[in-house]
Amino acid sequence: MKIINLSDNNSVINQYLAEIRDTHYQQSRQLFRNNIKRIGEMMAYEISKTLSYEKREVTTPLGVAPVNVPADRLVIGTILRAGLPFHEGFLHVLDHADNAFISAFRMYTNREHTEVGIHTEYMASPSVGGKTLIIADPMLATGGSMAACYEALAKTGTPAALHIACVIATEEGLEVVRQAVPDDTTVWCAAIDPGMNANKYIVPGFGDAGDLCYGGKL
Repeated sequence: MKIINLSDNNSVINQYLAEIRDTHYQQSRQLFRNNIKRIGEMMAYEISKTLSYEKREVTTPLGVAPVNVPADRLVIGTILRAGLPFHEGFLHVLDHADNAFISAFRMYTNREHTEVGIHTEYMASPSVGGKTLIIADPMLATGGSMAACYEALAKTGTPAALHIACVIATEEGLEVVRQAVPDDTTVWCAAIDPGMNANKYIVPGFGDAGDLCYGGKL
């Protein structure tokens, strides 16, 4: 599994990361969602460089122009609800892609809320067989949700290529994903944080992405 950490090279993504981590900026859900979306757009652009391309002739008012365009059939999948603005950023750039949605959420399995299980209820997806699959979810903490998402989507077919995209990951979560995905998978991160607290939230992270995007839940 190949891991690409975009923080290894300075870019404006660092500014968006600084803002989504900052408790002051987090007071605006709109700003938080917008920065998640912008990171998605830039990550989609980076992933687009790895796709296969074919030449197409386009008729202009003055002639014919040869243009190389993506040849891969794409599916962008995300995990409800936190992944929606990240997914939207990807779709703004890769707007010919098909889309998949999965409800996968963590459930604490002990009273102390230190052990986490993943529960999936709903999936809407085309076949990913023979296609380039991008799974986009802002947080890769324990890695359980991402692994469950891939396993569910893979039941519709075997993708030709797999990209996993997240805003922030942990080393522990990356190792869980490594065990669940094909060896030639590429993981894209805007940052990799040191670890998690006792309740399995990324530290320093930025908190609960779904709550920050859309408000608290019961």
